[in-house]
Amino acid sequence: MNTIKLKPGKEDSLLRYHPWVFSGAIASLPDGLEEGDEVCVTDSKGNVLGVGHYQIGSIAVRILDFGTDTINDDFFLRRLTSAWALRRTLGLIRTDNTCFRLVHGEGDFLPGLVIDIYGDTAVMQAHSPGMHFARHKIAEALTVLPDARIRNVYYKSDTTLPYKAHLDPDNEYLIGSYDGNIALENGLQFNIDWLKGQKTGFFVDQRENRALLEKYAKGRKVLNMFCYTGGFSVYAMRGGALSVDSVDSSSKAVALTDANIALNFPGDNRHHIYDLDAFKYLADMEKDKYDLIILDPPAFAKHRGAIKNGLIGYRKLNARAFEKIKSGGVLFTFSCSQAITKDMFRMAVFTAAAKSGRKVRILHQLTQPADHPVDIAHPEGEYLKGLVLYVE
Repeated sequence: MNTIKLKPGKEDSLLRYHPWVFSGAIASLPDGLEEGDEVCVTDSKGNVLGVGHYQIGSIAVRILDFGTDTINDDFFLRRLTSAWALRRTLGLIRTDNTCFRLVHGEGDFLPGLVIDIYGDTAVMQAHSPGMHFARHKIAEALTVLPDARIRNVYYKSDTTLPYKAHLDPDNEYLIGSYDGNIALENGLQFNIDWLKGQKTGFFVDQRENRALLEKYAKGRKVLNMFCYTGGFSVYAMRGGALSVDSVDSSSKAVALTDANIALNFPGDNRHHIYDLDAFKYLADMEKDKYDLIILDPPAFAKHRGAIKNGLIGYRKLNARAFEKIKSGGVLFTFSCSQAITKDMFRMAVFTAAAKSGRKVRILHQLTQPADHPVDIAHPEGEYLKGLVLYVE
């Protein structure tokens, strides 16, 4: 195994168990090192700090295990078994709930790896070359997890691997094949499009927030912006909403939302869907039409260089909602941009509220659910921010 030695004094973050080694901390790279290789990382004196995957870029090594220079054959099975046990502890493995996140990268001590479970299918995404090269080992470990009964493993990493690695991965079944795509979330049925949909096919990170919205929906007229699969819309329908309007500019999203509404509420005429740009819909809609609005846009800032424009987008979007929502209305507003901090997002929303002249109170401060855990040594793992606001 290749060894990477750090510059003097650059080991402090690893001694605090932060799992990233930045390129600027490295004294030199060994000859013949290739992306995805397992490497041993030492301090300047040669003391072993840990073992991880090497890749080109500012994050040069993602540490898999600390205090050792070896990854044993059962490494992935042990980590996946621990992740499964946590989800069982969380009460997510139930007959009425068959979709959840099993591996959330650094939060489950498997940096560079995401795995979502949909019934007996696991959908895997690699975010590092090392995890890409380990995909077959990981798939095999998934199928022997005690009590998991995973029969199919679909690999979907064409948009998640670093483009500089030139890996050109195929989206494919590593084990098993397609045998249906209906999963249950808190007793509701959803079509999961892991073949062509965004991410792994469904945004499981909003599960608890959807359940909270259901409690506010009774007797309200609901607008679900950027609806994608219609998750919030389905929960609002079950919660007793008077009407639910779903909006998305993607025709695929519109079709998927329609299908999910039909699965759970066939023939129910409370739901209407619009294939339109969200900002235009908000600008053109009549004031006081809705008293419950969900703003769950895609990431407005996918990297640090986009933060300024991203914050402008969040201010404009929320300002429109504050301007149009009925007095006594409730606004669920989110940011999934990791580059946007919680304080940045709050300030953008607060600025929009101040400019609207409305009285606004915070009812809930939301984040990602427990199956998207954050390693205490890696606070960067917290990405989802949300506010539930009461608008007078």
